[in-house]
Amino acid sequence: MKLIIAAATLVCTASAFSPITLKGRSFTQINASLSPPERLAPDAGHMPEWEGRVGKSPEAFIESDMSKPDRSGMWECPLTRWDSEGIDIVEAQKIAKKAPHCPLEVKASAADNAKGAEYFVENKEKLRADLLKYGAIWFRGFDLMQDVKGHRIMYESLGLDPCLDPLHSSGLRKFASERDALYEEVNKPSLRGHYIGLHCESTAKRTAAYAAFVCFQRATEGGGRFLVADGAAILAEMDTKVLQKLYDRQIRISVSNLDIPPSIPGPLKEGIKILVDKAVAPKFDMDLEMMYEADGKPGRLQAIETAESPVNRHPVTGLPVWFNNAHNHARKLRDRRPCGVPEVGMTEVFYADTMEPLTLEDCQEIKRASEKHITALSMEPGDVLLVDNYRALHGRDVFQGDRFHAVSWFTWDDNEEWRGDERRIVEKNGMNKAINQMMDWLPKDFESDQS
Repeated sequence: MKLIIAAATLVCTASAFSPITLKGRSFTQINASLSPPERLAPDAGHMPEWEGRVGKSPEAFIESDMSKPDRSGMWECPLTRWDSEGIDIVEAQKIAKKAPHCPLEVKASAADNAKGAEYFVENKEKLRADLLKYGAIWFRGFDLMQDVKGHRIMYESLGLDPCLDPLHSSGLRKFASERDALYEEVNKPSLRGHYIGLHCESTAKRTAAYAAFVCFQRATEGGGRFLVADGAAILAEMDTKVLQKLYDRQIRISVSNLDIPPSIPGPLKEGIKILVDKAVAPKFDMDLEMMYEADGKPGRLQAIETAESPVNRHPVTGLPVWFNNAHNHARKLRDRRPCGVPEVGMTEVFYADTMEPLTLEDCQEIKRASEKHITALSMEPGDVLLVDNYRALHGRDVFQGDRFHAVSWFTWDDNEEWRGDERRIVEKNGMNKAINQMMDWLPKDFESDQS
């Protein structure tokens, strides 16, 4: 839903939606029948127990320290660092298999909590090295990060430099505290029944270097586990023939749909395409191609990213990793799990060489290899997941009640060339706010059979 939700507000087209049924959880294979697929929320390879920690009230945890400088003029999200040419897939899998388990869990002791911010100052170098080594660090049970003020102190103590979300205007997130460079995570009531699959916070064009996901309030009525998986472990796990096929053919991702009545005359359809391409798409800072009926649906206009490799080398360590958003974006997977996204926001993954959607069999292998390595974190108030965005993928399970998680994105703080010199583009703000308002109008527990 990252792009043409905005186009829909301009063109005002109606979409057809599929019914949703929330079922149990299973690792069973995808049903390949022609009947509507059963929706099953995926399981995870590891599910830590909850500890029952209680946080602060919303009024207390959202308060900013007004004595600190305003960080809203943050860096633009840096350009994606691609190093995907000439990878020997068999050798890459052998290398990836040796990577240490992700995430590393760091649990606060009474002494650690007594130190407060000083814990992160003292351990900065080790923690930054561990982030590169393990791909993600789960800081568990820390009192400091139970509010916005403490979260900012934590990331500043580690020397992390905030940047914009790579799709700042997408409408999926709004700021929790703009002056603290903190976005609200996907907590919208209309999307609490939507399972967010594994993805890197990236596009073919822009990728945040790191992220810090923080929990201020766990879901009040259950669910809402935060998902993390190691891109190296997924790469090592995947069937070599399937992985080689995907690497050789590359992938393209459709980020959203706009369904135009097929009976509309060709010149008018072309005019709509030009309108979306020229007036809306550039605001999203992505390299997109507008294509009609790529997925075979008559009249459907899709915004499709440029070709990209599903495998990349980590820009710092050189480790080969599964680096793409197919688990989240493949339509055959979305149609088989809880989905609260309207049709305009549905996505698809294509083989780049033929523009055919990924086969059911390849989607099934992506699902198997990915979900085996998911750790479904039981994040509670004060917990932070620090993520190397080129190594670890993340997602979110469905939840009930109210939930408040937030995230800060970070650029390259030790490499000015990779960081670039672009600061926040203020013109993006209007689109961001407009789409957020539209999402807030959706009813709670929105299902994809509603328009």
